[in-house]
Amino acid sequence: MKISKPRGTRDFLPLENHKRRYIENRLRDCALRWGYQEIKTPTFEHIELFTVKSGEGILGEIYNFKDKGDREIALRPELTAPVMRMYVNELTSVPKPVKLYYFDNCFRYERPQKGRFREFWQFGVELIGSQRPEADSEIIALACQMLKEAGVDGDLHIGHLGIIRSLFEGQDSEVSSQIMRLVDKKDDKGLDEYLDKINADIEMRDKLVKLINLTGSSAVDEVRTLIGDLPQLSDFRTLLELMDIYGLEYTVDFGIARGLDYYTGMVFEIYSSGLGAQNQVCGGGSYGLAHLFGGQKIASTGFAIGFDRIMEVCTIEPPVQERAVVVYSEQTYKEAIRIATDLKKHMIVDMDVMGRSFGAQLKYANAIGARCAVIIGEDEAALGKVSLKDMDSGKQVLVDKNDLQNHIATYILK
Repeated sequence: MKISKPRGTRDFLPLENHKRRYIENRLRDCALRWGYQEIKTPTFEHIELFTVKSGEGILGEIYNFKDKGDREIALRPELTAPVMRMYVNELTSVPKPVKLYYFDNCFRYERPQKGRFREFWQFGVELIGSQRPEADSEIIALACQMLKEAGVDGDLHIGHLGIIRSLFEGQDSEVSSQIMRLVDKKDDKGLDEYLDKINADIEMRDKLVKLINLTGSSAVDEVRTLIGDLPQLSDFRTLLELMDIYGLEYTVDFGIARGLDYYTGMVFEIYSSGLGAQNQVCGGGSYGLAHLFGGQKIASTGFAIGFDRIMEVCTIEPPVQERAVVVYSEQTYKEAIRIATDLKKHMIVDMDVMGRSFGAQLKYANAIGARCAVIIGEDEAALGKVSLKDMDSGKQVLVDKNDLQNHIATYILK
């Protein structure tokens, strides 16, 4: 019986996985250079970790089950909540800010489509302990730099939820949450219908519609005219000034809502062409979550990069993996192992394990794209030498075995 992989999952073959690992390591290296440290959280958590943050509505998207102790467990659908749970449990006493990054797989039961899978990977960054524009600007600049180093061109949009939420201060929290979800989905029709349903104040409704449609360089001034000189607006201006110092191109966009209640201030999204409707490759903002998991209220800001999406559009290719094949006879097998073992310190080396003849071993070397073949016959072994064959040119030379690696580096891989 042939068994297929589950819907919404993928197999990564060697070449694709090599590229994914290469891009992952470029992102990892960038985060490290900016002072962020890597963490790991469990693949599964108590389901309350996600429902307390996102509400019971998320249950339809979660892979959940009861374990043998009758505890309700969920495969993580995202990583921010587990990271903040870890912070509350383990890191509250460390110096602030706490700067963390992570890369792991997540699971959501949703309809698979281009750039969206039931098992997917996120690369995320969190800065915990500061609500200042300097923290927000560093997070945005880091996200942009990471995408750049992955070979992804992005269109950065920045907004501020504190400014939008100022319009419905005093409203029931469920009402404001539903408004934000509709704004996030850019569901204009649904928003109109919901505002009709709740008999929304005409002035608030008019300001909201105008605000979420404000974009571009004049948007901040237009907000001030529309709803006054809010304290949040001053911080937002400072943030934009810092964006200019970082040399980033951006669009002010007050239509960004992110749709989640825990976002409190700055929000941003980065879009990339070539992905169709699912063109967002990165999103984040400032938020408060620690208090939901038993900790003190503390400002945080962070982002997550959709790793699968950037792999579809990244323009950087990993360097070629140069490899050699050691060709031997039955009589020179032990010497071949010694030479191959030493050579493996410097490059990828294959040895035959199929009992092939000399000719078949060379044919295999050609089939796998080996750069060179190290041939150890009885004559070569007796002289303490090997025959080195350049698989591209076909040229073959006799080389002292102690000079083999240097000769390959100088004349084959130059």
